Amino acid sequence: MTFFSSLSSDDISRYFRIITQAVSVKRHFDLLVWLQGDVQAHIPHDILVAGWGNFERGTLYHDVVSDLHGVRSENIDSKALTPFLKSLFQHWLKYQKRPFVITANEAGWFTDDVDLQRELGDGLQRARSMLVHGISDERGQHDCIYIILSTKTIYGDAVCSAMEVLLPYIDTALRQVAHLPHQQNNGDVEKPVVTSTEASPADLWNLSPREVEIMHWVEMGKTNFEIGSILNISSFTVKNHMQRIFKKLDVSNRMQAVSAFKAARANE
Repeated sequence: MTFFSSLSSDDISRYFRIITQAVSVKRHFDLLVWLQGDVQAHIPHDILVAGWGNFERGTLYHDVVSDLHGVRSENIDSKALTPFLKSLFQHWLKYQKRPFVITANEAGWFTDDVDLQRELGDGLQRARSMLVHGISDERGQHDCIYIILSTKTIYGDAVCSAMEVLLPYIDTALRQVAHLPHQQNNGDVEKPVVTSTEASPADLWNLSPREVEIMHWVEMGKTNFEIGSILNISSFTVKNHMQRIFKKLDVSNRMQAVSAFKAARANE
């Protein structure tokens, strides 16, 4: 029996609404409203934490979505969150990239973390259950881990199945939301902007610091419009930068530019 064949007509209609509404998410507020709507019927939660980037090198970024007071992305210190994300990512790999649940009785290894409690508020301490799943981005070469926490629900097989079905749409919705200003620099991990005194791919092609910064976001899969929103410049300006980058790298498209950028960085 397939997953959808086991659902009622009302459940199927709700899934259809969730999927179709995902494409309308454009702002953080839209994302919160969407997650607090029909998604709650299948994946009840109080906090959603998303982490993405290069988990091997420690280049991680995060987003936190919650209706709990004070639990917001801009209030979270990445220094406290990064070890949490990396640890759960390793657990996800051990579970062969399948969703897994950690109950309150099993969660002592992170609920005792004072810094983490301070960042996520008492929602972390009161969490009865935590569900973890991720997505591997083979083209962008960065992975994404998603953690949902509930203070009321103990997650079971039904929610795990729902997470498998809905996570691609949650991921899509999140990717449509521009970074908040604080997310451009992530604590003590690798910064997207490099200075002239640091070793960087710019040394090879004479890219400007702004061009290196733009290539970082291109590598993360961002569009010209998204990059412009992140850097507070117009998409037309981003396009002009990209044309100069293509010329310097001797490539004709974004995929080739990212490949050259990665290859040079690997040879640093």
